[in-house]
Amino acid sequence: MNTASPVSIEHAVSVTGIVKSFGDGGDRLTVLHGISLEARDGQILMLVGPSGCGKTTLLSIIAGTMHADAGEVEVFGTRLDRMKNGAVTKFRALNIGFIFQSFNLIPTLNCAENACVPLLIQGMPFGRAVKKAREMLDRVGLGDRWKHRPSQLSGGQQQRVAIARALVHEPRLVICDEPTASLDAHNGHMVMDLFHDVARRPGRAVIIVTHDNRIFKYADRIAQMDDGRIIEMHDVDSSAPPVIHH
Repeated sequence: MNTASPVSIEHAVSVTGIVKSFGDGGDRLTVLHGISLEARDGQILMLVGPSGCGKTTLLSIIAGTMHADAGEVEVFGTRLDRMKNGAVTKFRALNIGFIFQSFNLIPTLNCAENACVPLLIQGMPFGRAVKKAREMLDRVGLGDRWKHRPSQLSGGQQQRVAIARALVHEPRLVICDEPTASLDAHNGHMVMDLFHDVARRPGRAVIIVTHDNRIFKYADRIAQMDDGRIIEMHDVDSSAPPVIHH
């Protein structure tokens, strides 16, 4: 159970001056150049831009799975950049759901067992955790596949298991890397409706990295990235599709 108390603040996520580089010496490559960004409570923020512009790196830093070289990361009032690894891991387990582009499902576990992992980490008894996982799988259209292992599923079905796993513990922040990339239009919209419902709950927010222009209409705000920088940020008029520069 999430032990964090819901708070009413304007920014669910605030990052300031984020710098990240990879490599050493002359081969060192800076991929984020002083990024500052806010995700608002109760909204869906989408990060868009060309491949290799730093979107996934920024997402990983916000999620606490990667450290920045410099800058501040605050999630619902908690400064992750000031926390030790163990504390960040605990905070993430309670408050953040992360949907990886590569799914990261455990091949020896069935769908329900994969989806219930966040609940087991929180200490929920196995039987209750599986029951909640099956309920979430039903919400993503996989209620009849809960006994299947990842190898028995299509790419789109595996993606929906990963989405169920990210949402099953009712995280305050959901972070998604291309969550609809393997989904057809019907399932993509079903999943986005689910994210929309999550974002509208008190003390919640969703951040999505995407190239999928079918889902832009679900965004409340869009941040355009290029070459490790935010080059444009705008609110979305739901009555008209946003203009995205490629």
